[in-house]
Amino acid sequence: MRTIYIDADGCPVKDEVYKVARRYGWRVFVVANTPIHTPSQPRLFTIQVGDGPDVADDYIAERAGAGDIVVSTDIPLAARVLPHGARVVTFKGHERTAADIGDALAGRELSQNLREAGVMTGGPAPMTARDRSRVLERLDLLVNTIAREHDA
Repeated sequence: MRTIYIDADGCPVKDEVYKVARRYGWRVFVVANTPIHTPSQPRLFTIQVGDGPDVADDYIAERAGAGDIVVSTDIPLAARVLPHGARVVTFKGHERTAADIGDALAGRELSQNLREAGVMTGGPAPMTARDRSRVLERLDLLVNTIAREHDA
């Protein structure tokens, strides 16, 4: 069964994911280090993993594969699941691909170095209604694309 994995700690678009998954009958695994409240919905599973910086990422990376979608802003997690054929959508509705993951990893490292040097201290821009809409659009597009690719 096709699955959407949510890197759920801090994910602001869980409701959007639930909506798309319910519409298309996809299974959702909400993976987090802390307890996450989820609605009562068929094929929706909450997975609470142990404490640790990459425990949720490890859970997702060990399971996500071709025909699955991972919802996360974690660039190293994206780099781990893309080679296995999973598709990755950020919390703002942008798709990470094999073509751009190298640049994203390099940009992440540069940003980390600038923060450590005290040059850059800001975080991401706040979520907007347009971001939420983009997530819905991207998930809808990917679900349909995956269905065409895997049902053909």
